[in-house]
Amino acid sequence: MAELVVVADEHAAGALVADAIVSLIRRKPDAVLGLATGSTPLATYRALATRIGDDAIDVRGVRGFALDEYVGLPAGHPESYRAVITREVVEPLGLTPELVRVPNGDPVTVEHAGADYEAAITAAGGVDLQILGIGRTGHIGFNEPGSSLASLTRVKTLTAPTRADNARFFESPEDVPMHCITQGIGTILRARHLVLLAFGEAKAQAIAAAVEGPVTASQPGSAVQLHPHTTVIVDEAAASKLENLAYYRHAWDNKPAWQGI
Repeated sequence: MAELVVVADEHAAGALVADAIVSLIRRKPDAVLGLATGSTPLATYRALATRIGDDAIDVRGVRGFALDEYVGLPAGHPESYRAVITREVVEPLGLTPELVRVPNGDPVTVEHAGADYEAAITAAGGVDLQILGIGRTGHIGFNEPGSSLASLTRVKTLTAPTRADNARFFESPEDVPMHCITQGIGTILRARHLVLLAFGEAKAQAIAAAVEGPVTASQPGSAVQLHPHTTVIVDEAAASKLENLAYYRHAWDNKPAWQGI
């Protein structure tokens, strides 16, 4: 069973995850982080940047792998995930840019970009802590419903709801790319610690399906149930459809502090 933690808001979640990442970096200065994009992890990255600055933590050896990238956006496009990761993670945290990888969405090389990315993750020793969000359709990364639970990094076609959700970042809905390259569910499950974040009532059904529903490709987020170290952190609204919420609260309230998340 995934550990589920209910917090007041995304800022409380960010502080909790930042503590876990700082502890990881102190143990392993060349830690490998799995980096999600979108609005969900922003509070976590901001809390982590503050901790790194306040505690003078050396992060020059920290490595990172982004979950996904759009296919076909021109180099330097502000909504490419390369640009987003640079703007929201690499620069605020002070990471070494060359040590942070993003899947290659260039159509010229996209046929082998998935295999190249898998090889790079393996060469780095695997991801230590993977930050995840979840979409309304239950997708993690860009693994839409129907994605194989054993899938590796590859090109996927985005659903209409996902493109609609991401349209706010573009001038018009038609500008949202139709394809992406994303780490597969099998790739994500190889990370040593999964941290899934979700906030707001719109994510409540996806969280309930991911944590308490059957494990099925129809709900990609449910794959986190297969992982031995998954932490799901949600606010009250996102937790509102969980049947076993009282137990999750009880387990967290009585967890030994030294265990962290």
